[in-house]
Amino acid sequence: MSQSTASYVYADGNGAAATRRKVAIVGAGLVGSLAALNFARMGHEVQLYEYREDIRQAQLVQGRSINLALSQRGRKALAAVGLEQQVLATAIPMRGRMLHNVKGRTSIVLYDPCNNQCLYSVGRKQLNELLLNACDAFPNIQCHFEHKLISANIREARMQFKLGTERQAEEQLISVAADLIVGCDGAFSALRQQLVRQPGFNYSQEYIGTGYLELCIPAKDNEFQMPPNYLHIWPRDSFMMIALPNQDKSFTVTLSMPFELFGQLQTQQQLLDFFRTHYVDALPLIGEQQLIKDFFKSRPQHLMSVKCKPYHYMDKALILGDAAHAMVPYYGQGMNAGMEDLTLLSSILNQELPLDVALEQFTESRWQDAHAICDLAMYNYVEMRDLTKRWSFRCRKWLDTTLFRFFPNHWVPLYNSVSFTSMPYSQCIANRQWQDQLLGKVLSGTIVLSSLLAAGAIYVRRFR
Repeated sequence: MSQSTASYVYADGNGAAATRRKVAIVGAGLVGSLAALNFARMGHEVQLYEYREDIRQAQLVQGRSINLALSQRGRKALAAVGLEQQVLATAIPMRGRMLHNVKGRTSIVLYDPCNNQCLYSVGRKQLNELLLNACDAFPNIQCHFEHKLISANIREARMQFKLGTERQAEEQLISVAADLIVGCDGAFSALRQQLVRQPGFNYSQEYIGTGYLELCIPAKDNEFQMPPNYLHIWPRDSFMMIALPNQDKSFTVTLSMPFELFGQLQTQQQLLDFFRTHYVDALPLIGEQQLIKDFFKSRPQHLMSVKCKPYHYMDKALILGDAAHAMVPYYGQGMNAGMEDLTLLSSILNQELPLDVALEQFTESRWQDAHAICDLAMYNYVEMRDLTKRWSFRCRKWLDTTLFRFFPNHWVPLYNSVSFTSMPYSQCIANRQWQDQLLGKVLSGTIVLSSLLAAGAIYVRRFR
């Protein structure tokens, strides 16, 4: 059983001739379904393949956090397909971090005291359903669920899928041909495995020594048990816990610790003693029995960072999102960076360049920024678990905010530039380095001036 390829000419909005291609997208998650919308809006015929069941029919999405932090880059990509306001209508604004110390006392660090910009907690399942429903409205998008990619020939843009679920005894295979294959199939991308085999493809992956495990603070009397408009953080030096609000008034809680520390919590009593020591205020909100149940029902998951280059093969294959640049989740930019891939890709494709030239331009325009956000995500884990509770961090945050307030066009703090602008990620880092150098010179000059003034005062006093 096979599906043939077809590419032909259609007229664009200006009446000019443009090539209509058959685009096969592997992965119907957030980036894959958004990619389908972008290609369909350009007039291409889109076949969207997903190895899981239709998320709209699933009761539980295994292995994925149920909420995400939407920021400017993701909002811009959603606005381009007319969905931003629908998403924001049910999203929960998070105006800053609420820090919980070991005694249960809280303090607030706002993200943007100057312009009151915020992140938005959105449900993964709800957002994915919205995107898939939007895909259904396009006659040139066809969705295929329970189609698992098992092999691909990217030179010929041909693929083979296994149909159905793993539980089915009889294996059914189909062959699919396309003009362009787009891999949006996550950190363990099957399509990327084909690119890795090509000469000149650079690839690296790094597992960090920290695992994560998801817990839950349930709603009480149909209300939030903590203030909902914040990202809650319990920083504890080498480990931490965070919580994001959900639309059902619960909080998704993520416990991040070194695997060695997870390994020390073998009994119910050890777990409860650990939480009574480090998370005294969170324990009654989660509930002791619920904590025990959730903690021991699964193992802590690994976290991985992926960097690669190029993101394309000739005019036949392309990878986007986590398939191209998986990152640890501590900057909340995984989804946003993946969606921003589509913003950049669409702007390049709209130039009507030859497809191989356009895809090469996408790689060259994107890889440095993708590598940069992977590095920033690693850094932000250190900041969240440790630096946020330090006096030096608070001072720098105050100084950044003050300078941003008076010089908004010249001094944009790192977090603001990443989360609330579309500044390229690599430029965000360069901007921060410039700021650090300037502050270092000012601080050095201040110390020298203070020393001279002190020495002058001593000299005058001695010889007066």
